[in-house]
Amino acid sequence: MIDSKNIKIEDLNAFMDNSMSSFLEMEVTGLGVDFLEMRMPVQSKTHQPFGILNGGASMALAESAASLAGNLVVGPDNVCVGLEINGNHLRSERSGYVIARATPIHLGKKTQVWNIEIRNENGDMVNISRMTLAVLPKTSV
Repeated sequence: MIDSKNIKIEDLNAFMDNSMSSFLEMEVTGLGVDFLEMRMPVQSKTHQPFGILNGGASMALAESAASLAGNLVVGPDNVCVGLEINGNHLRSERSGYVIARATPIHLGKKTQVWNIEIRNENGDMVNISRMTLAVLPKTSV
């Protein structure tokens, strides 16, 4: 599980500087022993040309939340990287924020599986995703 008592949200957000997550203005907003929450604004950076949230942006948010959460579970000698992600886009959004909540399904020694629900600010489900992570020695990355 996540050692949420000894982790500061500000440190996690600083860790994401100079990455795609920071470019898309994602930020960690919540953390517990069995979840991590991130939000992302729905704006021109994350829109399709039609003015709605791009499904790829939703998947980037889902992967960012699950990957960060997975890395908080493994020890300092390991790292988690994505093996597979799938998602279903359930509704469109034009503005505001979408909030991803990653929760573990399986936390093994070699793989992890995470469920990620993305909702709008009203709590309506926008996307549901599942991600598999590989747990690797940090020296192999």
